[in-house]
Amino acid sequence: MRKGEFLGLTRDAITVIGQARWLRTPVGKLHTDRYIPLHPRVDELLAQWLSTHPPQPGSSLMFTDRGRPIPGRRVDNAVQAAARGAGIGHVTPHQLRHTLATQAINNGMSLEAIAALLGHASMSMTMTYARISERTVADEYFAVATHVENLYTETAATLPAEAEGPNMRRLRGETTRLLGNGHCTRPAALDCRYETICETCTHFATTEEHRHTLTNQLANATERDEPRRTVYLQLLNRLDPAGT
Repeated sequence: MRKGEFLGLTRDAITVIGQARWLRTPVGKLHTDRYIPLHPRVDELLAQWLSTHPPQPGSSLMFTDRGRPIPGRRVDNAVQAAARGAGIGHVTPHQLRHTLATQAINNGMSLEAIAALLGHASMSMTMTYARISERTVADEYFAVATHVENLYTETAATLPAEAEGPNMRRLRGETTRLLGNGHCTRPAALDCRYETICETCTHFATTEEHRHTLTNQLANATERDEPRRTVYLQLLNRLDPAGT
């Protein structure tokens, strides 16, 4: 999402439609709101934030500082701090949108789904990413690292399953199969509850093109003495050079 949309999120932005969880973005520069599939890790972090930051009088915003909206530079600084921690160069919030779109199209996500995910008003905006030929991925992007529990919080509004139309189901299905260091081979008919990190799932597959990402993940996990370093080492040892 755009930085302005992030800062404009309200405390009731998390919505449950059927069995899926969505994030409702506020009305932005295109004068319309939209729903984004809510990644389990983001869902968990938002639940933690809401539980430790009670509502402020006179404000419905999710992110405030002593009752006032958080300035945009705070988001810029947070992204920069995360980039430094990951050992990469200068990064802006808008570049994260470009990274997501590039990663999505490189992993086979349809242009229609990408346009819906990014909130593009026309396909011509999305076609920019269709011209990118190199398959690039952000290090550790969209890697699910922890067991996700207690996702369903009191802050989430609930809508009937019928409220999720075919386009939303397609967007949710394509987004949840998007990974930063491989891809999901799970048949679409099978449910995935994210019970473990994706890299340990039997449906997870990775190829030689992801060696750089996996190597960086292994280095970070080793430096922090994290148990998942074994997972990355095993994935590196059994890379599929054929890309299948």
